[in-house]
Amino acid sequence: MVNEANGIVQSETADELEEMDFAAMLEESFKKDSKRDALIDGIIVEIKDDIVLVDVGKKLEGRLYTSELLDSEGNITYKVGDVIKVVISGFRNERPNVSHKKAIRKERVKSFIANYKEDEDRVYELKVVGKNKGGFIVEDENEVEFFLPRSQAAIRDINSLMDKTVKVKIIKIDKDNESIVVSRKKCLDDDRKKRKEIIQELFDADEVVEGTIKKITTYGMFVDVGGVDGLVHYSEISYKGPVNPSTIYSEGEVVPVKAIKYDKEKRHLSLSIKAAMSDPWEEIKNQLEVGDSIKVEVSNIEPYGAFVDLGNDIEGFLHISEISWDKNIKHPKDYISENQEIDVEVIEINRDERRLRVSLKNVLPKPFEDFLKNYKTYDIVKGTVTTVTNFGAFIKIGGIEGLLHNEDASWNRSDKCRDFLTTGDEIEVKIIKIDDINEKVSLSKKELEDSPIASYAKVHSNGDIVTGKIRDIKDFGIFVELEENVDALIRTEDLLHDDEQELKTGDTIEAVISFIDDRKNRIRLSAKKLSKQKEREVLSKINKEDKMTLGDIIKDQLK
Repeated sequence: MVNEANGIVQSETADELEEMDFAAMLEESFKKDSKRDALIDGIIVEIKDDIVLVDVGKKLEGRLYTSELLDSEGNITYKVGDVIKVVISGFRNERPNVSHKKAIRKERVKSFIANYKEDEDRVYELKVVGKNKGGFIVEDENEVEFFLPRSQAAIRDINSLMDKTVKVKIIKIDKDNESIVVSRKKCLDDDRKKRKEIIQELFDADEVVEGTIKKITTYGMFVDVGGVDGLVHYSEISYKGPVNPSTIYSEGEVVPVKAIKYDKEKRHLSLSIKAAMSDPWEEIKNQLEVGDSIKVEVSNIEPYGAFVDLGNDIEGFLHISEISWDKNIKHPKDYISENQEIDVEVIEINRDERRLRVSLKNVLPKPFEDFLKNYKTYDIVKGTVTTVTNFGAFIKIGGIEGLLHNEDASWNRSDKCRDFLTTGDEIEVKIIKIDDINEKVSLSKKELEDSPIASYAKVHSNGDIVTGKIRDIKDFGIFVELEENVDALIRTEDLLHDDEQELKTGDTIEAVISFIDDRKNRIRLSAKKLSKQKEREVLSKINKEDKMTLGDIIKDQLK
């Protein structure tokens, strides 16, 4: 046979033509009585290893794969003579191919269509189980098949939907072909429209609404308000400031919220819990002033201080320096604990910046006041070394710290506190000065021991002529070292005029002791007094010699 359209010669045998004509006539015969894929009650006539023969009428036996009749354990659940539902899916070698599984699915679809109410606007959650050229095959939990056209999938990557659960709406019921067409696009469009309406209503009403917490994250919470999810940022939960939402709320909890912002481009709805509550800073506007004492609860402790709850969603800050009068406080936890109720004094209120600072030490007895009640100058006391510095050491006595300066630590000028004291040492000292205005206390350790000057005074007295080495020269005089750690002062007015220009450090100088004050550990010398004293001695000697000569003359005249 010649195909004139393309000039190709095709030959077919008479048997092939006869077989093709018969199959076409047979299929046409079935179409007249029932549509293709129509449900048929078939009778099992033979069960083979791979194929089951089913009587489908018109004296024809359809071929059915045995695998369609196996249970979960691989056993055939039917026997010869059983009636089963099948559909004819095609023809092969004059014998129709039939499917039991397709028949079951078709029955489910048929049942769904029969019970479907066209006026219901329901959203279905279906699982994508397959795809074809036109779109996707989706199923519900009862394995009812639906068709999702690609144009209604609203997705670019068709593979991204496979095995996913999607929300869809029914857009067409084809009773003749027994098919159900669904749309994901319509569902999304309806959601957007509904979302837009809800958001518009939220801002138009400007009212507090209830929302359900769907998810809690480190940066906030997602809350469902009427089907729309909005974010409550952690900074919008409390007037106290940013908080960890997981410590306050749990998923599923209902909370009051208010819409505060909507980003149309990103389609982000921002909600606020604190905006749904009255502003506590307005409540205390005329109720709290600096200097007021209030009771608070310690809510959080950090190394640098603590946050305290006033009980009305306002949080104050208690700096570590305001916890105790003790200047050596290491950590707030050494003095306070979380959830502890304490009395504090308000020391700062900044309503514009919503900042409140409080002090605990201001409501505690002042250590220096207690010190003044229990101690006085010249008392000998015991204390503990808290700090050692280059210039001395701080000693804790009765809740305050006094300073033991290096020059008051030892009579030996070369000794320093750091040479013989360490933090934690217990030491006995003498209070030598109390400055109640600046709240300072000066201490001395060397005054508990005999001074070198006191020992020197036991063998020397006023008027003694002494010799020493010049240790230092000042504008007001010179310091002379008489013995080790025994210094004396010669004021400028007590120096000889000639000596002032020639004296230098290290020179030896002779002078007379003007006075010794062993209580204040002071010795005064005078070079001028020594000079005058020597002059008197010379005159006395001269006078004595003159008197002897005159006596002798008179004696001689009387003879």
